[in-house]
Order: sequence, then structure tokens, then C-alpha cells
Amino acid sequence: MRTIMTAARPVFGWLSVALFLIFGSGWMTHLDNHMFTLGLFVWLFVAIIWVAFGVVHEAETLADMLGEPLGTLVLTLSIVIIEVALISAVMLSSPGSSTLARDTMYAVLMIVLNGVVGVGLLMGGIRHYEQAFNLKGASAYLSVIVPLTIIALVLPDFTTSTSDGSLARPQAIMFSILTIGLYGVFIWLQTGRHRGYFVAPDAQPIDPREIEHQRPHKLDKKSLLWHFILLLINILPIVILSKSLAKILEYGIAVTGAPVALGGIIIAMLVFAPEGISALIAIRADRLTRAINLCLGAVASTLGLTIPAVLAIGLYTGHPVLLGLPSSGIVMAVATLVLSAMTFSNARTTMLEGAVHLSMFIVFLVLVFSP
Repeated sequence: MRTIMTAARPVFGWLSVALFLIFGSGWMTHLDNHMFTLGLFVWLFVAIIWVAFGVVHEAETLADMLGEPLGTLVLTLSIVIIEVALISAVMLSSPGSSTLARDTMYAVLMIVLNGVVGVGLLMGGIRHYEQAFNLKGASAYLSVIVPLTIIALVLPDFTTSTSDGSLARPQAIMFSILTIGLYGVFIWLQTGRHRGYFVAPDAQPIDPREIEHQRPHKLDKKSLLWHFILLLINILPIVILSKSLAKILEYGIAVTGAPVALGGIIIAMLVFAPEGISALIAIRADRLTRAINLCLGAVASTLGLTIPAVLAIGLYTGHPVLLGLPSSGIVMAVATLVLSAMTFSNARTTMLEGAVHLSMFIVFLVLVFSP
């Protein structure tokens, strides 16, 4: 049954691509029929999320086959490609979407660090009373997430080269290099000498000198090539369908008068849904360290790789990219970082931490619709 579901994902994705390539231009002329437009949106939303699960599945399979650090890079880059494709599609199709990248990054921060972490810790506290995790790994993630958040989402509001929350060209180039470099150092340490920080505290300690011996010495090249092809087969429909989703999303926000930030929230949900569900399943099974790796790893990769990619697209196309958060967003982002540092400063969590994070997520949602 699982094999059938795995095979059905790309089939459904490519069938959707074929239908939109053949009939999409005609469908886009009937967006004034709101029920029809809603049906198209639900179709694309479900298709992209379902195929995204296939991307994560194939990326994890390749990660197991390649070992570290290549395995982690394949999984991370697969998710980042989807995120960049969705953001770029909306950016390039709408001249008024200069804040989309910022809204998406901010939404990922709030959804992951407050929404998923809040629900997960609350659920885990009810089910397991207390849960343990690897404190060193969570601290390492936060030591990277904090500066990346400040550089990407807060600092642009306080520079004097520009007055609208964007970055001047030299700043965009240097900050992109800096964030990629910092994230690269983190990946190197995570998959190398400090790999033991990211395993469950009751797992067998990992000697860095033994890592080379744990990597596969002989790869099945045919199987590796096949899973790489399957990864591409799952990614490409998302990239192609993102253009149609961008048009429908832009039209829907304009017609309904919904907050512009809602576009970023929808993209963040699309990108993080597979990892978010996996994290909640891991917490339910009392594997909090794995859930933290998924959640904090998603935030770190989004800030470390997606923002440089979006800035590069903006510099190449001349499309403005505004990154600086409004005042309420800065307060919420800083409060979330402080709260996360407090939550993950103790090696055990309870329901209380989950309830506090969840309350912050509710405040975020209220501010989206009533700023």
C-alpha cells in the first residue's frame, strides 16, 4: 500500500502539470468565478503538499545511501529548492510582492518555533509528562538561528543605505556570502566532528574518529541514480505548478482583501508541511531530539540558504526585495528567539513550554489579520 502511495504522488503531480499546461491559460481567464478559483487553489495546494512528501521521502532515502555530510545537504537543498521556486514564482508574477520573501521567512519562524513546537511540546507533555532531548544540539541550532534572523529580518530596518527595509547591493552580496558561510560551517560541524550533538541523549556516543568508518564504502550506483531521478521527478511538478499557484494566490488576496502576509504563510505551510508532520509524529513517539532537528533545521536552512537565493534573484532581475520586518514583527521575532532559548536551555520539556509557545503563535495569527 505504501509503495502504491509513493508511486501515486509523482503521477498525480505530473497529471496536474499536464492539465494545467493544456487548459491552464483558459482556466486563468475565469478566475472571477470564485468557487472555480477556490477549487483550483485547493487542487494545487493538495498536489504540491502531496508531492512534497515524495520529495522528502526520496531525499531521506538518498541521505541514508550517501551518508554524511552529503545526505543532509541533499535533504536540505531539496526543501530549499521548493521554497525558492514558490517564492520566485510569486515575486516575478506580481510587481507588488517585494515583501513576500520576508513574509515567508517570518512565517516559517513563527509557524515552526511557536506553532509546531508549541503543539508538539504540549502534546508530548500530555502523553509523556516530560521529554528529554540533546541540549547541545538545540543550543547549536539556536546559536546559528539567532544571528541569521537578526541579519536577515531585523538589521535591514536599521541600515542607513536604504530607507525602506531593503539592502543596498554591497550589503545584499556580503550578507548573502556571510549567511551561506555561517550555515556551511554549521553543516560541516553537524555532520562531522560534532555529529553526536544531534542524536538522542541516550544514544551511543559518537567518536568523531569513527565517522569515516560509518560512511558507506560501496554505493549501488544504479540505485543511487534511480532515487536521484525520482527526486527530480517529484521536485519538477512543484516548480512548474508554482507559477499557476502564484497567479491564483495573488488574485485571491487582491479580491478578498486578505493581508498580503497571508501569501507568505501559505508558502511556509506548503514547504514545511511534510517536515512538520514528521516532527509531530516523532514527538508522539517520544523522539524529541529528532523533532528538534527537523524544526530548528528547517528554520536554519530557510534563513541560511533561501534568503541568499532570493536576494540573488532580486539582484539579477532588478526586482525589489524588502526584508526588514515591521515593528510588531521585530518584537515577535525577538520574543520568539528569547523564548526558544529559554525553552531549550533545559534538557527536559513539559506542557508549560508548549502552552507558552502556542500562545505566541496565536498572537502572531491575530497580528496578521489585525495589525
